[in-house]
Amino acid sequence: MTDYPNLREFRIEESRDGIIHLVFDMPGRTMNVFSNAAIHEIGRFADWLRGSDVRGVVLRSGKATGFCAGADLNELGVAYDMIMASPAEERTRVAYDHFFPLSRGLRALETAGKPVAVAVDGLALGGGCEFALAAHYRVLTDNPKTALGLPESLVGLLPGAGGTQRMPRVVGVEAALPILLDGGRFTPATALAAGLAHAVVAPGEEVAAAEHWILSAPEASQPWDRTDAPAIDLKAVSALIDAAWSRALGQPGEFYPAPFAILDCIRGGIGQDMDRAIAWEMTVFAGLIQRPEPRNMIQTLFLGKLEHDRRAKADTLPPSLDLVKAAVLGALRFECERAGDEALAKAALDVLGLGAAMAAIRAAAPVEAAAQMPAKAGHFWFENDQDRPERALAARLLLASAAAAGKVTVAEADRRTVDYAMVSGLGYPAYVGGPLALARYRDERAKARLVA
Repeated sequence: MTDYPNLREFRIEESRDGIIHLVFDMPGRTMNVFSNAAIHEIGRFADWLRGSDVRGVVLRSGKATGFCAGADLNELGVAYDMIMASPAEERTRVAYDHFFPLSRGLRALETAGKPVAVAVDGLALGGGCEFALAAHYRVLTDNPKTALGLPESLVGLLPGAGGTQRMPRVVGVEAALPILLDGGRFTPATALAAGLAHAVVAPGEEVAAAEHWILSAPEASQPWDRTDAPAIDLKAVSALIDAAWSRALGQPGEFYPAPFAILDCIRGGIGQDMDRAIAWEMTVFAGLIQRPEPRNMIQTLFLGKLEHDRRAKADTLPPSLDLVKAAVLGALRFECERAGDEALAKAALDVLGLGAAMAAIRAAAPVEAAAQMPAKAGHFWFENDQDRPERALAARLLLASAAAAGKVTVAEADRRTVDYAMVSGLGYPAYVGGPLALARYRDERAKARLVA
């Protein structure tokens, strides 16, 4: 057992009786995330494992902070730009080929013919949870910080490494939906009750428990790969998905495409074998990643939040923040008053998810009317002609507030911080990235039309 694959994000340690540990320990990081390098190392390790003579593998973290926090969202932004720079007819294939290696690697790991146990102490979220789901046996520590979840929908994406396929098969569709759609998490106790965890032990005992299972000579296969795999009631699944779809259509939920893509993944994959299921999941993911909403939400809700929280702690929030907020609220008030119908104005604000900000809007000083972006077909719902009055007004509210925000001088380094503050504090729609992001998008669209 000495001819190991060359790894950098992971390391291999020999244990006892033919057991090895695959230790996730990214150099220079306080928490593990799935970078492109880590993703491809999983594939190399899984391919090596199939032909090795090891007795079994324990997956664990080398970090005291937790197992894995998910994807490297900075790399996701780079990937988005790369995909969108490709010819339109090639983008889906480019996206599929770029993101599928993790699905392929995890599938190779669970079918390598060797028992794989995972020992989780701390957070295992997103890709970290999908990594754990690909193990045959899951041990969690009874630690308040230990949790498993798939929060990709919170940044406009879906779990693209088998999460929409394995989680429903492990815990059932009904229990999986809040995890997949709402960013819910399993604690050690709820994971054990749901069948997601096979054992919960005191911190420090998880590796020994994982090794004990491997030494019991277990079957090295997943339930869905066995001939006696339990049948899935597709009619019941369809009813659950239909109900979840209806709930997601509530305003302003319908403007966030991720929940519908997740439900499409489950509906189209749950009745298929795992290889076809993960291929279907990635097909849906490759379409979703091309939309602007995930990119905007990652930029604002993740990167913007990090910047905002760091600057708030240092008491260095930009002064332009208050100016942008005043401009946004003033433009919203102006458009509501111009509509001349309070009920219609409230309905339009509800469409945008800004109903809770009504008191602030009423108290704001109105601003002068802003130029409107012509209603033409585009990526977002508000760029199309609206056949319902509240939708038409909501589109005007959104565009006018972005135009007003765009008139405020904001340093480039402050833009994400300001947008996050508007999204988190005011409830401004995250799918547009915030008023400044929408103002920039609006300007870019106008320039594109001039060039065309």
